Formats: sequence, structure tokens, C-alpha cells
Amino acid sequence: MRRKDREIGDRTKIEAIMDRCTVCRIGFYDEGEIYIVPLNFGYVKEGEKDVLYFHGAKEGRKIDLAAKEPKVGFEMDGVYVLQQAEEACSFSAQYESIIGTGRLCLVEDPAEKRRGFTAIMKQSTGREDWNFPDAAIARTAVLRLDVETLSCKSNAPE
Repeated sequence: MRRKDREIGDRTKIEAIMDRCTVCRIGFYDEGEIYIVPLNFGYVKEGEKDVLYFHGAKEGRKIDLAAKEPKVGFEMDGVYVLQQAEEACSFSAQYESIIGTGRLCLVEDPAEKRRGFTAIMKQSTGREDWNFPDAAIARTAVLRLDVETLSCKSNAPE
């Protein structure tokens, strides 16, 4: 990372930034093309390991790509405020962002699918006390991303 003064290494701060994010973009490599898709997500911590969950249709390009090449990149960002100036090159911004890589897989176990749904709803609403009908669990794909690398950067006031 070029701007070491903006790097965030403290896990508590990283998790707080992640909690403020509402969309995670996944980047797939597809035979010479890059395919990026923005998704709602949920975050859980498994010991020292970060796990992201996503949901969607059981068919489509992201499901096909996850099966074909599970190594992906991801990005999420939170606070963004443009700081204006009199000269164009003097503009700046306050921001928070997280980028990383990991392996994506389709979740088949209904109990883990519920865990993923709960994480996604918590990320979106702050609540964890949801009930999910069996039919919704059965008809919806849940993807799990096991994070392998992660870096966080911020130029926002604490």
C-alpha cells in the first residue's frame, strides 16, 4: 500500500468499517475478461478467519463463474465525502475502503445457508432475529467467500 499513513491494521477498526458497508463488489476472472458484480453481503468472524456471505438466484453468470474459478477479488467502501477546493488538483475525499481476495463456494447445507441469510440481514438492518421459510432457503443460492487477503484504508476522521 502506497499511503501507509492511511492503512488500517487494527481489527476492531476494520470490523467497524466493514459494519458500515452495505455493498460488496466481487470481481471474477472470466476467460480474459473481468466481471464485477455488486452484492448485498453479510460478514461473520470464524476464529481468526473472515467470511462473507452473499445470496441470489441459483442460476446465472456469478454462479457459473464461482464454480469454474472460485478465486475472486472483492471490494467494499463506506464513507465518501468529497472535499472541494478552489483548484481542481486540490480536491480530496474522505473515504473508507476494504479490498481483498478469497475463495468463493456455493453453500449447500441448510443450517449454513440460514447462517448466511442471518449475516446478510444483520449487515443490512442491524437485526439478527429473522425467521427464514424453508422454501426460501431451498430456492435461493448462498455463496460463501473465505477471505484469504484483506487490506483496509481510510481517510476519514475518527
